Amino acid sequence: MPDIELWGGVECTVNRTRDGYLDQCRLSGHHDRSSDLDRFAELGLKALRYPVLWERVAPRGPDGADWRWSDERLGRLRALGIRPIVGLVHHGSGPPCTNLLDPGFAPGLARFAGQVAQRYPWLEAWTPVNEPLTTARFSALYGHWYPHAADEGSFWLALLNQIDGVRLAMQAVRRVNPGAQLIQTDDLGRAYATTRLTEQAAFENLRRWAGWDLLFGRVTRHHPLWERIAVFGLGDRLQAIADAPCPPDIVGVNHYLTSDRFLDHRLQCYPPSTHGGNGRLAYADTEAIRVLDPPPAGLAGAVREAWQRYHTPVAITEVHNGCTREEQLRWAAEAWDTACALRELGGDLRAVTAWSLLGSHGWDTLLTGSGSYEPGVFDVSSGTPRPTALAALWRGFPTGAPRHPLAQQAGWWRRPERLLHPPLPHPGTTRRHDAGPATPPLLILGATGTLGQALARACSARHITYVLSDRSLIDLQRPQSFGRTLDEIAPWAVVNAAGWVRVDAAEEDEEACHRSNATGAVALAQACAERGIGYLGFSSDLVFAGDQDRPYVESDPVRPLNAYGRSKAAMEAGCAGLDNALIVRTAAFFSPHDRFNFAQAVLDTLEAGGTFDAARDHVVTPSYVPQLVDAALDLLIDGATGLWHLSNGEVLSWAEFGKRIATCAGHDADRVKAITGPLPDWRAPRPGAVGLATQRGAPLGSLDDAIQRFVRERSALRASAQRPVRVVG
Repeated sequence: MPDIELWGGVECTVNRTRDGYLDQCRLSGHHDRSSDLDRFAELGLKALRYPVLWERVAPRGPDGADWRWSDERLGRLRALGIRPIVGLVHHGSGPPCTNLLDPGFAPGLARFAGQVAQRYPWLEAWTPVNEPLTTARFSALYGHWYPHAADEGSFWLALLNQIDGVRLAMQAVRRVNPGAQLIQTDDLGRAYATTRLTEQAAFENLRRWAGWDLLFGRVTRHHPLWERIAVFGLGDRLQAIADAPCPPDIVGVNHYLTSDRFLDHRLQCYPPSTHGGNGRLAYADTEAIRVLDPPPAGLAGAVREAWQRYHTPVAITEVHNGCTREEQLRWAAEAWDTACALRELGGDLRAVTAWSLLGSHGWDTLLTGSGSYEPGVFDVSSGTPRPTALAALWRGFPTGAPRHPLAQQAGWWRRPERLLHPPLPHPGTTRRHDAGPATPPLLILGATGTLGQALARACSARHITYVLSDRSLIDLQRPQSFGRTLDEIAPWAVVNAAGWVRVDAAEEDEEACHRSNATGAVALAQACAERGIGYLGFSSDLVFAGDQDRPYVESDPVRPLNAYGRSKAAMEAGCAGLDNALIVRTAAFFSPHDRFNFAQAVLDTLEAGGTFDAARDHVVTPSYVPQLVDAALDLLIDGATGLWHLSNGEVLSWAEFGKRIATCAGHDADRVKAITGPLPDWRAPRPGAVGLATQRGAPLGSLDDAIQRFVRERSALRASAQRPVRVVG
């Protein structure tokens, strides 16, 4: 049996809603970047799921097809030695002239497929319709996507139209290339339920196979779904499919952490967003991984069931986890290891696919709105794809290369915190997953500071082993001890969140400030570089003078006005030549966990009945600390280096910032008084306008969202601190 192949895939959905079409290739910038294909080739891909989509090539009909983009891209893939797996419809409903309920959908798709095959007769692998069952559910049962139907009859019609589209498309393709392969994908999970909903779960566990069963010719009059589908007047369609099936050459399993579902009649146990029903019974529909203990069978169960049901070669055709970077690494590693384990048990597992190579947009809204961006193997938030830590991980799988230390630890779905609802036992058997081998820690300097504490909280939440150091372990004033400490702890990376932070006091003792923030920090970064250890340090907007009429970006020259700024500028210069050093510039911290920051001071004053003075002529770019440390950790894991600006992206005065905070917390914004000039306790000169922008990525998130999160989390922390504690003795 050949080795497991590494495949890749671009999230290429072109889905339609009432608001129009959403094209992932344009959102990611891939439409305008043919150089992406060379980046993909560097991963060692054997095949690439790639779009030649009906909606993109021939939106105005077959006679108006524009092949220029596809000609260039497919030609380049051929030259690179990457086998395209061509998709024709990806969560779509075709051009404007048709839709999933239109009798012309399948013949139209077949005609387009024939055109593609005639133009590219060398193409061997095809997925005419991606995830037909899932697309039918979202478009015709739940009403999320066009044509926004929401009834069972429309669902079955949409599914049969897509299955006929696959059958007729492959007939057209094979008239040109008789050896063309059908790689048929769909999402595959399993439904679990409380006893009262056993029948509903059984139906969903049967329905999930419907697309593949139809293509394999299994939906005959003896199939348990025949009568349920035929009652909608579709019996003749079912017979035609059974008489001329189109069995897939490879069953493509797509499984996500949300694919396994749990149905529970106890609505009161779950938030309203999970509530639904089948017309007879109301129930909550939630992720099984969040409630079942032991956890559901997951990806391993899905792949194993697909192999046992069809005894046809299987590929895992989408592997992606929209989460923090270390969890993305852990999910990818588990997928590859799952494939290897199935092979060892005799299953014919052909490939594992790094999906969403360029990330994805809007899946947090199920593609019904703009939503947010999730990085993938590459992060395109800057406009230029940047390899994340996933790139090295995927590249190394086929050769067994060493993995990032964080990829060797258990993902959140293997840890107790996965349970968000009262856990329910179930009789299924699940292979026990170890916590993973002991891994090197992350060393964090600054145990008593805002950033050090925030980094420790983030690492705890993200299951990143860390050592939080105070001066007794590493003192930035004593560089001679750095090497010995690093050798003893042997971290995979060091985060320097320590140093001098008192801006005004630095004016009186600039030498001490410089020793910590510059001399000591640079020596530590150098010691890390000598040992191949990653390094993350923090700088400040105070390296700038505030003398330009636009926000500062990473490449702007520095000109600090005060001693603190000079120390940070010297640190940046000293680290500039180190290939392991990541320096994050940021500004105006605010956090619900730190008692001493501007946002806390505003609300403390207003809650006490006072007014708050804030400068109207000093401009900053606030940074919400929990978001800041998460983004910085992602960059560190990726091996990013050089200068990065991380902030919430909005430039405003201290006074306007204070008013926004007041309004969000329900106070009168006029109680924040805008004043001019330096505040009475400012001894160090500050730049008047020192907004931060970035050339290298995206902001941390909108400032308004960050303020809302700050107010909400601050209230929750205060409420938990005030709860009475009952002591029993």
